[in-house]
Amino acid sequence: MTFDSMKRKYEPRKVAQKVATSAMIASLAAEGYDTVAAPFGEALVEAARKDERIVGLSADLSKYTDMHVLANAMPDRFYQMGMAEQLLMSAAAGMAREGFIPFATTYAVFASRRAYDFIAMAIAEENLPVKVVCALPGLTTGYGPSHQATEDLAIFRGLPNMVLIDPCDAADVTGMVPEMIAHDGPVYARLLRGKVPDVLRRHKPDYRFQLGKAQMIREGRDVLVISSGIMTMRALDAAEKLSADSLDVGVLHVPTIKPLDVETILAEVGKGGRLVVTAENHTVNGGLGEAVARQILCAGLSPTFRMIGLPDAFLEAGALPTLHDMYGLSVDKVAEQIKGWV
Repeated sequence: MTFDSMKRKYEPRKVAQKVATSAMIASLAAEGYDTVAAPFGEALVEAARKDERIVGLSADLSKYTDMHVLANAMPDRFYQMGMAEQLLMSAAAGMAREGFIPFATTYAVFASRRAYDFIAMAIAEENLPVKVVCALPGLTTGYGPSHQATEDLAIFRGLPNMVLIDPCDAADVTGMVPEMIAHDGPVYARLLRGKVPDVLRRHKPDYRFQLGKAQMIREGRDVLVISSGIMTMRALDAAEKLSADSLDVGVLHVPTIKPLDVETILAEVGKGGRLVVTAENHTVNGGLGEAVARQILCAGLSPTFRMIGLPDAFLEAGALPTLHDMYGLSVDKVAEQIKGWV
């Protein structure tokens, strides 16, 4: 640590405003959305009742990854590994070699930073069917850089054999579990836990998660937002807000970051005449935005293109509503940015 960095570390941090909302448990749901309690845990139990190969593991975080639902329902199928993420991933790999389908849960920062080498060498290189499901992705906690996994997708995008999922809501979380099981290889999935909003089916009643597929949730003639994770929810709400200004915004939801549904993305971008905006709860480096930009450029398309995402920086600690507004992820800020680009 240099003298300059020490000075920065102990300087009082400036926050735009103070909000008395708990940093950890603040709801991500927009007003008016119904919620589903622990959709991952419930879907996993349902799948485990049908398939005896499914087991669950956690690194002392079962309560905070909804793995406690499986632990309570099927204690003989759950393994508590303690605060040892490297051991968690190695044990999951060993179980996969013995014919099980392990679901290993922890926080996204611990999987992507602390256990990366073990995931790479024990799981991905061997192409084992371990499902790594991680809570607190991106800016979904206010506990600061130690818990904010703003770069997890960038880290895992470069890992061969690894499928990446960034779900938007309860429908995605529930739907991704059986498809992860059916996929004969490793998967990294971001997790929305606790009371999760049910968003997509309000806008598209027949919506169901499909691994590797992007889906148009809302049509629009002026702007095309290509989004993943919670930013699809924010994009849909911003689109409704912008309709009052006679802006017609379409939203293409991309829950699978790798493999990317290039065909659908290029087909929508290729319609032309629209501002194209990517929106992600992740650093603008190495995530959905850069993946989409690469495909657009390689296909020889040239729309006006912008990105909404987190900056290349360690983020502040604080209440989520304040932080989302500060870093441009709130509905109002998404709408404001799009309106400014049109």
